[in-house]
Amino acid sequence: MKFQFSIIIPVYNRPNEIDELLSSLMKQTYSNSFEIIVVEDGSTIRANEVVLKYVENLNIQYYFKENSGAGASRNFGMEKASGNYFIIFDSDCIIPPNYLVEVEDALTTCFTDAYGGADAAHDSFTIIQKAINYSMTSFFTTGGIRGSKKAVDKFQPRSFNLGISKKAFKITRGFSKMKIGEDIDLTFRLWEHNLETQFIENAFVYHKRRSTFKQFFKQTFAFGNGRPFLNRKYPKTAKLTYWFPSLFVLGLIFSIACSLIGFHFFLYFYAFYFIILFVDSLLNSKNLKVAFVSVLTSIIQFFGYGLGFLKGLLVKN
Repeated sequence: MKFQFSIIIPVYNRPNEIDELLSSLMKQTYSNSFEIIVVEDGSTIRANEVVLKYVENLNIQYYFKENSGAGASRNFGMEKASGNYFIIFDSDCIIPPNYLVEVEDALTTCFTDAYGGADAAHDSFTIIQKAINYSMTSFFTTGGIRGSKKAVDKFQPRSFNLGISKKAFKITRGFSKMKIGEDIDLTFRLWEHNLETQFIENAFVYHKRRSTFKQFFKQTFAFGNGRPFLNRKYPKTAKLTYWFPSLFVLGLIFSIACSLIGFHFFLYFYAFYFIILFVDSLLNSKNLKVAFVSVLTSIIQFFGYGLGFLKGLLVKN
């Protein structure tokens, strides 16, 4: 199969991010042509002037539409695309030079109608962004489910780094109207239609995610809040592991309460776990500050997702 890649990028009030992303796409080592479709999702701070900088060097199209959310914007872009395989990035990603080469090689060797890739921390990221990346990707925090060969579960492609064939898009009609978890919902619908997915290890991106603790908490809270809805919609996909962050939060609160009355035994387990996170992050980042902050971002992640999950259980959307 000859691949004609169309890269879809929804953007909302982030012209600086799209500038970095497009700059990285100019450095692709991929020898064949590819198109880029930027979909401005009703932004008040538009990226049209940024896009204009790249029109002479990239095959790029720019569309402005009313705000309807990232999922609908991705669908809009895929409808406009002329390629036979769509690649979707979030605007806060930086793409390594060999990305498209790795994707084509993987799909040529083992074709699937969709794929997902991992994310990594770029050297230019802040301490907090590097720590957040660790918390979101580490085997000791998420079980590697967001992109690792060591994952404890089948990989579910995420929309910040996702590919889908034109055929699969037509069959599934793309993303649903969900605001959170729409990428996982798409993955489950792909599987329901017996469309295969894969994890392409070398097709990773540098994903900035959130840059403050508050933003990270809100994001993980939304992730957790959306999971019970997905469990109800796709009951066969529900797993005990989705409860772990909530159990972590309740257990930590219980352990602290016990410690206040002089019983420290349970708190020792948490202290040992935090030491493991610190050491693992230090070995990966080679940076004491990142290792220290990684413990904090992991706690924030557990509280955000765990509390969001409990809310999603108690308050049905």
